[in-house]
Amino acid sequence: MRWQRWIAAARALKLATYLIALWKLFKHPQTPLAAKLVAIAVIAYAVSPIDLIPDFIPVLGQLDELILLPLGVALAMKLTPRPLWEARLREAEASAERLPKLWWGRWSSC
Repeated sequence: MRWQRWIAAARALKLATYLIALWKLFKHPQTPLAAKLVAIAVIAYAVSPIDLIPDFIPVLGQLDELILLPLGVALAMKLTPRPLWEARLREAEASAERLPKLWWGRWSSC
């Protein structure tokens, strides 16, 4: 059972890196509009306290982190030119940034 916790933690860290890469992709001026819209929607869903699948159902509550967020990341990757995505992903892996906080309806850097 202990190794399952390690796998879950590793996936969470990789997902956090992808979310930071999406944030960098959203801010980049060469990103296509469709990719920007998907990126900001995935980020907003990831940081919002509202889930499409309620968390009070034990197994189903984790489906958004296991299925919906990775699907959103994959869609944003598909809509982005490959070199642009790879550059943002390398930046996200190299930086120690965190996602910005949503404070009173506007994005602010942390």
